[in-house]
Order: sequence, then C-alpha cells, then structure tokens
Amino acid sequence: MADTARDLSRTLLLSGNEAIARGAWEAGVRFGSGYPGTPSSEILPALKELGDAYVEWSVNEKVALEAAVGASIAGARALVTMKHVGLNVAADPLFTLSYTGVEGGLVIITADDPSMHSSQNEQDNRSYARAAKVPMLEPSDSQEARDMTVRAFELSERFDVPVLVRPVTRICHSDGLVEVGERREAELRGQLEPNVRKYVMIPAYARQRRVAMAERTREVLAFAEETDLNREEMGHRSLGAITSGAAYQYAREAFPNASFLKLGMVWPLPPERIRRFAEHVDRLHVVEELDPYLTEQILAMGVEVEPIDEGFRIGELTPARVRQMITGESPPETASDDDLPPRPPTLCAGCPHRGVFTVLRKLKAYVTGDIGCYTLGTLPPLQALHTCLCMGAGVSEAHGIQKIRGHEASVVAVIGDSTFVHSGIAGLVNIAYNAGVSTVVILDNRTTAMTGGQVHPGVGETLSGMPGRALDFEALTRAIGVEDVRTVDPYDMAATEQALREAMASPEPSVVIARRECVLMVREHAPAPELDEETCTRCGRCIRIGCPALSALDDGGERPVPCIDPALCTGCTMCVQVCPVDALKIPGADEGGGDA
Repeated sequence: MADTARDLSRTLLLSGNEAIARGAWEAGVRFGSGYPGTPSSEILPALKELGDAYVEWSVNEKVALEAAVGASIAGARALVTMKHVGLNVAADPLFTLSYTGVEGGLVIITADDPSMHSSQNEQDNRSYARAAKVPMLEPSDSQEARDMTVRAFELSERFDVPVLVRPVTRICHSDGLVEVGERREAELRGQLEPNVRKYVMIPAYARQRRVAMAERTREVLAFAEETDLNREEMGHRSLGAITSGAAYQYAREAFPNASFLKLGMVWPLPPERIRRFAEHVDRLHVVEELDPYLTEQILAMGVEVEPIDEGFRIGELTPARVRQMITGESPPETASDDDLPPRPPTLCAGCPHRGVFTVLRKLKAYVTGDIGCYTLGTLPPLQALHTCLCMGAGVSEAHGIQKIRGHEASVVAVIGDSTFVHSGIAGLVNIAYNAGVSTVVILDNRTTAMTGGQVHPGVGETLSGMPGRALDFEALTRAIGVEDVRTVDPYDMAATEQALREAMASPEPSVVIARRECVLMVREHAPAPELDEETCTRCGRCIRIGCPALSALDDGGERPVPCIDPALCTGCTMCVQVCPVDALKIPGADEGGGDA
C-alpha cells in the first residue's frame, strides 16, 4: 500500500491495536477518546505512551464520539475507540455526524468480536457503515492496521466524513511486523467560526446536508473503484474469492493458488471492479465472517457467487472452515477444545464480588445484571445472576420486574462502578422518578476490571495522567432522589447481608454500594486460613462460594475435604465467614466462623 510517510528502515513488532495507535500518532492525531472494551482496550493506552496527543477514557462511547466531534470541529484530527457493541451506544451521534461531516479528520475504531470471545453478541458492524453511509476500512494484519488508520484520516478530510475502521479480535490481538514512519504534525484546519448550515441539524439545514451526503457518496464510490485499498491478486482462475479483513488471511492459507479480490474498503463497494474480477474466474466465492454483508450486495449487482451453508455464518472462520465451506470436505480430525479438561471462567480468588453473590444466593434474590466481571456470578457454584442484556440494563430490568411483580419477587440489580457511570445512572433516575422501589447494588471495585483495570470517573484518575474529580456515588444517588443509601465492605459478609436484607425490605428505592478494590490491584495479601480437619464436617459450604483457591480433595472419605492453595489465596476470609463450625482459622486469630 502506498504511503509516503513510511520510513522503511524502521520495523516494529506490534499488535493490531498498537499498530492502530501508531498509525493515528503518525497521522498527527491530537485527540483520542473512547470507552474500554475488549478487543479495543489497548489502543488508547498505546497512543498515550507515544505522546503528543491528549487521550481520555470517556464515560461511555456516545460521549467519547461527541467529544471527538468537538475536537474535530476545533480543527484537530481525532480518534475514537470502542468495541462493536459500543457503536450501538454511539450510533445516535454517528448517523447525524454523517450529515454534518467533519473539520479535522475523525476516525472511529469499531473492534468486532466474532465468536464472542468477550462479548454478549457477535453483531457485524459492517452494516453500520452502509446504514450511516460512511466509509469503512478493514485491515487484515498489523501492517494494514497501521496503514489504514493513516489513510482513514486522509479520507476523512478529503471527503468531509467520519471514517470507520473495523479490526476484529484476531487482528487486534495478533502481533506482526510493521514498517513505521515518523509523526507528521497536522495543522489545525480552518478557524473556529460558526457554520450553522453545516453543524446545526435542524430539518431545513439537514435536508441540504442530505443532498451533500449523496454527492459525497458518489465521490467515495468512484474512489473505491480505483483505490489501492482494494487489490486484485490473480492466481489460478479456476477459483476466485472476494474477501476482506481476517477472512482474507484464512482464505489465502486455505487456497494459496486461488485468485483474490481483497477489499480493504468494505463500504462503499466497487461494483465495476467486482464485475471485472468475476469475469476472470471460473467459480466465485465470497469469504466473509458473520453476516452475508458482501454476498448480498454482490448478488444485487447481478454477479453470481457460489452459495454456502448458513452454518458458516456463525462464529470465526479458520483456514479449515474456509476449505470445508468451499469444497464441502470435512477437515481432518484434530485435537479440539472438547478433548481438554473443562476450565470455566470464574471470579478471581479474593474477588469482592463473591461475597455479594454468596449473600444474594442465600437470600434467594432474582438478580438482574449486565456486562463485567460480575457476569461470572451466573456460573456454578454461585448461580446468583439471572439476566445479562447490555451495559446498564440490569437497573432498568429490575424496575420493570418490580412494577409487575411488586414485592412478590425479591429483585436486586447489580452493576459495576464503571458501568454505573457508563449507563446505569439514567436507569436509577428512572426508578426514582417513576416511584420504583428497586434495590440496586453498585459493585464498586475501584476500576474497570473486566477490560484490564482502566480508570474511570469514580476513582479520580484520568488516562492522560491529569488529576480528576472522583464521582461521589453516595452523593450522586441521594441527589437523584434515592435516600436509602448504604455502603458496605463486601468482605464483611454479615454486614453485607444485613444491608441487603434491609434494602430489599425497604418501601423506597434503595442503593447498596459494595466497596472494596479489585483484588488484582492489591499488592500484599493476608495469609491463607488454616483448616482444622478434626472440626471440619465436610459440609462443602466453603467450596460453594466458588473460590479458585479452594478445592475439594477426595481422600477416600464419605465427602471430600476442603483444600486451600496458599499460592492462590488472598486471605479475604470469606470462606472463614461461611464455615458453620469454625473449622477455618485465620492465623493468629482466636475466633472465626459465620453463617453467611
């Protein structure tokens, strides 16, 4: 791919995410915003390490995009990062931003997650580009991740449009050699002067911008027909494949001698180029992950493609799956995940969420939740979380259940501290405003733990290193109108149980803030409890809290004996508190035990 900025003497080993950050930095980006979400989380920290740009974790993806729009209007190049479901949150400004256009180049990273490695769905965000009528680039390795990010800023300013870049998990997290260049400082574009016909989308002005958007689309379409972002790789003409992104790598490995039309720009598609390629091959396949996004548009062009089994629309592709998809041959049997011992995900040893879920299970609560470490509370042996829809949904779901069932059902919503700021506050406002009586538990572990421990407004630190004002959850909930607010340490299971019982019985809306920092942030831990085997009745209550430091050892007795791994134990004492016979002892303490 042509790039005059590249210094061919410099080659680095970079992940796709690091390469995106590098490309943005080289393009002269001045502003970066986003919300952490796997597989995109590493981009902004990598950009921060490169320097020269202001970066921030915003409270959610919508705010991140809107702040970046402001930076763009001010004339700066701006980068926004999020995972695929984050674009759902940012879709409201995105669709109108396509009308207004930009000043400084604006690039939005939407990192898709085929096979749902760390997501609640595997939606295909290529459809967003088509619906919003904004260009989308799709890199197939780390080098292209760098190159396409640089090009995306150029396209954004050339065509007055935000540009989407869609890496998938395998591209984000795979390392590759990347030829890099130096940073080119991009001058601020224009003056900050009112331009209401461009940026104020009242109907009269929006209608004018809609016409301008249609003209822009025609220009971008002409560009798609000629750009080197799309390229033909002619091999044997008996088999041709139109493909893009990670799927291109799988197809090349499966059929190295075939002919390929590799699409680096997946919206808009170049119809004439596609038709010409189709005329030069005997059989034409479209190799793509997830939705038949390319397939349907190519068929609509009147180009015939070979049909594939719909089963290949689910999950990631692999070279073996691509070969099976095209030839119909079953791949040779190899070792699979089914041959390995099961290793289900679990909350970390000493995770403060474990105490809350243990108590909620004891109280037989119906627990609504959403995305985060605490989603693992749904798995055995805790089995104490019953819904997971999207970020913030648990709070609103609890309200809906309560309005139908009243106090007939013991409903509790749980939400993480970062997620509460992201999208839980509005749900709590809705509860208070509509005279709800739901109980909401804010699991405040002082970080955005699931995505790697990023800071957020509740902790008073910012990604850029500037001091921030920590959001006061207690004051905020009272300002919303929730007067029944309690703060507990979830390691104190008796106090947690009392707070939850009182909150759930309250005739008013209530909030319990379970505050204890993530165990992975703690450098020093207390010693592991000691088991008195003579006192232990082998009842299994300690095992049922689901701590990975506790296992059941079969010593030939009627029931297994608990076994504590001191290398994993953090000394949280939750197992001590649930033991009904005080068989677990804290070293140096005379008493223990509990009834949680």
